[in-house]
Amino acid sequence: MFENKERTSIAELGEFGLIKHLTDNFKIKHESSVKGVGDDAAVFDFKDKQVLISTDLLLEGIHFDLSYVPLMHLGYKAVQVNLSDIYAMNGMATQITVSIGVSSKFPLEAVEEIYKGIELACNKFNIDLVGGDTSASKQGLVISITSIGYAAKEDVIYRNGAQEGDLLCVSGDLGGAYVGLQILEREKQIFLENPQIQPDLEGKDYIIERQLKPEGRRDIVDLLAQIKVKPTSMIDVSDGLASEILHIATQSNVGVRIYEDKLPIDPQTYETARELGLDPTVCALNGGEDYELLFTIKQADYDKIKNDVDISIIGHVTDKNSGCVMVSKSDVLHELKAQGWNAFRK
Repeated sequence: MFENKERTSIAELGEFGLIKHLTDNFKIKHESSVKGVGDDAAVFDFKDKQVLISTDLLLEGIHFDLSYVPLMHLGYKAVQVNLSDIYAMNGMATQITVSIGVSSKFPLEAVEEIYKGIELACNKFNIDLVGGDTSASKQGLVISITSIGYAAKEDVIYRNGAQEGDLLCVSGDLGGAYVGLQILEREKQIFLENPQIQPDLEGKDYIIERQLKPEGRRDIVDLLAQIKVKPTSMIDVSDGLASEILHIATQSNVGVRIYEDKLPIDPQTYETARELGLDPTVCALNGGEDYELLFTIKQADYDKIKNDVDISIIGHVTDKNSGCVMVSKSDVLHELKAQGWNAFRK
């Protein structure tokens, strides 16, 4: 929870005063943003491009725990998870709207921290904040972000284009965000039992950051354009690798075979999972919140990406009747099941 000796009641500003106060520092960066904050609606002009829009809702107690999530990190992450959906369509994100519901326990200074994180993300990824809404909330903190972007019609990539023989690729590494969350939850329980004990996060920086401050993979979209590789299908890894593979397989009407020894797992993720009594492979398959890009490419494009250290080829597309399976390190076939994040399963 936010603690600060300075405490300004949001009621002093009122809704429109609050919006103006929080958004005054945000500058317009894109020609497509004709009108941003300050009118009844934002105005865009994307000329001959197709417009991409995605929305995410983050609820306190469901998607984040304020006992260990800093408010600035929360603002940053809220933007990132949304931009990731635009990048997963092979698009460029350009604008966001931010709507926020806050309870009376939040002073103005706490909301300012959230917007500092939002501003950091906007500046890093060249995004315009163009609107949103604020409201009182009786259920704790609520953040809803809508991201807007664009792509040429021929460049938009859907989940339904994978074909038999395609190679299945994933960016970055997997499982880190989930294992980082387990460490944070462990330290929270220790603190609740004995508030005198300080959190022990020594040597866990990478996986903690994977959970608290994920990065949307715009760089992969840029890379693929640079090396002239157009994926046949693509999705971001938000709910777990297995779940995303099944989405592509279902919508493309194909099967998929992946190989356990090809899954990219960072050493810190692997070692920490083992410390916690978790199977690193299960964490990679079902953990979620990695926000990497999972995509399929034609075999003819193999030579263009085979030497890129940030892209792993983890399997290939098969016929639908072969199902979605993983070949284990001991050469045993395991059916992939969607056991990742589900906000309605508590």
